[in-house]
Amino acid sequence: MENSAYFINLEDQYGAHNYHALDVVLVKGDGVWVYDIEGNKYLDCLSAYSAVNQGHNHPKIKQAMIDQLDRITLTSRAFRTDKLGLFYKKLAEMTGYERSLPMNSGAEAVETAIKVARKWGYVSKGIPRHKAEVIVADGNFHGRTITVISFTSTHQYKHDFGPFTPGFPMVEYGNIEAIKEAINENTAAIMLEPLQGESGIIIPPKGYLKAVEELCHENNILLIADEIQTGLGRTGALFACEHDNVRPDIMVIGKALSGGFYPVSAVLADDPVLGLIVPGDHGSTFGGNPLGAAVAIAALEVIEEENLIQNARDMGEYIMDYLQELPQKNILEVRGKGLLIGIELKHELGGARQYAEILKEKGILIKETSEHVIRIAPPLILDKETADWMLSVLREVLVTE
Repeated sequence: MENSAYFINLEDQYGAHNYHALDVVLVKGDGVWVYDIEGNKYLDCLSAYSAVNQGHNHPKIKQAMIDQLDRITLTSRAFRTDKLGLFYKKLAEMTGYERSLPMNSGAEAVETAIKVARKWGYVSKGIPRHKAEVIVADGNFHGRTITVISFTSTHQYKHDFGPFTPGFPMVEYGNIEAIKEAINENTAAIMLEPLQGESGIIIPPKGYLKAVEELCHENNILLIADEIQTGLGRTGALFACEHDNVRPDIMVIGKALSGGFYPVSAVLADDPVLGLIVPGDHGSTFGGNPLGAAVAIAALEVIEEENLIQNARDMGEYIMDYLQELPQKNILEVRGKGLLIGIELKHELGGARQYAEILKEKGILIKETSEHVIRIAPPLILDKETADWMLSVLREVLVTE
């Protein structure tokens, strides 16, 4: 019988065990809701790590994909298509950056940003070849490739996977003095998340990002913002950097760029930076393909047309206000921006995983992060009625149980 147990056993028997998934087998998504194979309905409070900001199975994005499937899906970048230029134009108009370089996964986009920053360091800044450094912050999460895990501070992500890529001095997140001390003549860039998601929804001190931007301008250094999870409306702004009036030299985006239909990511920058890339410097067979471009254009239009950024801001404030007023029986701290909210539980409780299991039984799907933090990140289409129901369940689980 093909029930949840059947598919869970298939995964466990034939797949690499690289995820500790909740034992729920999802077969359908619609807006903020997902359904398992037994027909149970759940509120999705993870949004595929913010990839489905527009909601599951959005009709406009789905139709754009269907229409393009009937035409052409892949040519490689050896030839031009009628969709890529439109995608570039949409990105430029919406974000204000002059150029973009499309890839597929977020990790690919991060690797691309590093390559671009290094070339800029050698060609434009005059750093000696192979000496360029990119300063990063502890607690970061930028992906899983060998180069990216070379500058993680999470032991498991790099244990047994070395040797590692050099050139990434690491400093304490939120500490501007630490960045000042790390800067030298070989510093090409500083790469940060404006809000650290995987570390437990960590928000830096007020003024930190602006101070980093000013340091970059003073020292002829590029500021790279990884907004793969925080960008495209998640925090109640198009980009989380906007909360601090910061415009990075390089912006890295992905996830919600395709609304969950197809892997699409991109690196955004102005001409003095991305204009340095010439044919042969970088590429991807699938990056910028017409199917991905058509989907991404529609995904961006939905964010604008449905006013998802404002809704994320309004609903986020509403939820945060409620959570911060809860009795502190089990809660250590509530923090977040927009609809990216972390509830850090008291550590003596033994971790947030047990609460993810309890919430699943009550119809809410969340995933613990950084062991003790419950992440609340529903699709940005969340309405007040659904939020009220979610909050009542959270109160029941976190306060009365």
